[in-house]
Amino acid sequence: MATLQATTLACSSSSCFSTKTNGPRSIATKASINIPKHALSSLSLPKLQQRVSSVEEIDFRKGNNNYTYNHPGDTSPLSSYEDSPSDRVVIAKLYAIMDSVADRIEMHKNICEQRNNWNSLLLTSINTITLAATTMVGIAATSSAEGTALLSLKMSSTLLYLAATGMLVMMNKIQPSQLAEEQRNATRLCKNLHSQIKTTIAIGNPTTRDVTEAMEKVLAIDKAFPLPLLGKMLEKFPSAVEPAVWWPQQRRKQARGLGNGMYNNGWSERLEKEMKEIVAVLGKHDKADYIRLGKKALKLNQVLAVSGPVLTGLAAVGSVLVGNSSSPTVGALGSILGIVAGGMASVANTLEHGGQVGMVFELYRSNAGIFKEMEEYITSNLEENDVQRRENGELLEMKVALQLGRSLSGLRDRADKGEYDEEFGSKLF
Repeated sequence: MATLQATTLACSSSSCFSTKTNGPRSIATKASINIPKHALSSLSLPKLQQRVSSVEEIDFRKGNNNYTYNHPGDTSPLSSYEDSPSDRVVIAKLYAIMDSVADRIEMHKNICEQRNNWNSLLLTSINTITLAATTMVGIAATSSAEGTALLSLKMSSTLLYLAATGMLVMMNKIQPSQLAEEQRNATRLCKNLHSQIKTTIAIGNPTTRDVTEAMEKVLAIDKAFPLPLLGKMLEKFPSAVEPAVWWPQQRRKQARGLGNGMYNNGWSERLEKEMKEIVAVLGKHDKADYIRLGKKALKLNQVLAVSGPVLTGLAAVGSVLVGNSSSPTVGALGSILGIVAGGMASVANTLEHGGQVGMVFELYRSNAGIFKEMEEYITSNLEENDVQRRENGELLEMKVALQLGRSLSGLRDRADKGEYDEEFGSKLF
């Protein structure tokens, strides 16, 4: 400090530096330059230190999904966002849901195979029992057996017909082919959900809202396609045919990182018109067509489900009347009834369960559900007035085109021309 003060006094003195010679000025300049290094450490800059200390007091840190500003004696949060970036707990929760979904995929797959085996084994067993009883009735009617031999044939055929009737009632009630189709749908949807969660983690910054939505989707699939039979089995012969619903209520959600003002988050007047036309066509034609086909499949299934047990029951009555000695006419009618009704019962059972009419009904119901889900998905975005809160328009258009099995150019050309055929969405199926 003494050197610095001496230099300052030397520079400010007019008597020392008023001469025209360069000697004293040169000496003063050297004195001002040759400052000892240890002197710099003793310089006091109070304003700079005050600013640095104030910056050091600001601590932006991510914890519990909050960004905080730490002021001396103040720990209040600076801001808290509902969709704040994730921490390890959120990612751990998503992985836990993924593990649960993967377990459900395996369970639904195994139960699908089990119930498909039920359909094949029960169909084969019931037809075998029915045809065996029919053969016994024919033998009893055409043979000359009397007494104990005739009674044995009649009792055997009657018991077999009654057993077939009971098994048919049970089989028609649970509809194994339809149960198997439900589990196939559940397997497909669980695989899709597993991929969605995996994509969410891969994109980065998942939030607690992603966890909540994933949980809701899992529970919605469980409700739509239950695993147990007793108490939770879906109605196989509903009074009204409705599309299958396996998704929670649609929520408006903007795709992160895609709404940077690009054509107002990817939306335009043309795209809105295109989406509105697609919703109108899907609801008026495609969904309605599959509901109509589902009603026809349900009626056919109901007729066959009633016909099988009724025919085997009549065959059982006919087998009792075979060989009636008091009235040959009644015995002849009993033989005809036992043989013909038994054969027709096998045909009805084969058409219903061999043709898997219940599975066809469930297929139509699920296809109608796909179009209903698309309607709600598009409508939930169109009803949001704030374009920035919608899902990115270009991404939504691509998803819709892929689900409908159309190219983007084909989708846009039809929207521009206003030309939509009545089976616009059915190309997917």
